[in-house]
Amino acid sequence: MFEWEKLLPRPRSSFLRVKCLKCGNEQIVYSHATNKVNCNVCGAEIAEASGGKAKIKGEIVAVFE
Repeated sequence: MFEWEKLLPRPRSSFLRVKCLKCGNEQIVYSHATNKVNCNVCGAEIAEASGGKAKIKGEIVAVFE
């Protein structure tokens, strides 16, 4: 680990590619979403706000840090 990595903290949040369990559509969601996130195709709820990290109700396909 380099010295500068200790000084610069990494963010705890990230963007997630989430797959809808109903229709299979994939969309990108923020890990700390503050609003309910619905699928763009079928309208099913993908993520629910919980005051911190969002509760992901779909399948997480990828994480973008």
